[in-house]
Amino acid sequence: MMKKTSALSLGIGGVCLLCSGCGRAPAIDVIGSFFPVWMLCLIIAIVFASVLRVFLLRRQLEPAIEPVALFYPCVVIFISCLLWLIFYR
Repeated sequence: MMKKTSALSLGIGGVCLLCSGCGRAPAIDVIGSFFPVWMLCLIIAIVFASVLRVFLLRRQLEPAIEPVALFYPCVVIFISCLLWLIFYR
């Protein structure tokens, strides 16, 4: 009986901890509609990665980047996380 009670209280405690993370979802108002902040950060990061690619192509530095298919997604992830941490955390 003691094991059932401790397992039940552990399960309830786990559910409470998981639900408390959903208390505040960061969102911004864009023309009357709420968008998640991570989506805005992702869009800005994609634009920044595109500008970076044009810059590297004009300076003829892109051939120095070997796994291009890995480099630009990593840049997007890095910039979006950095923007989110700087402005919304």
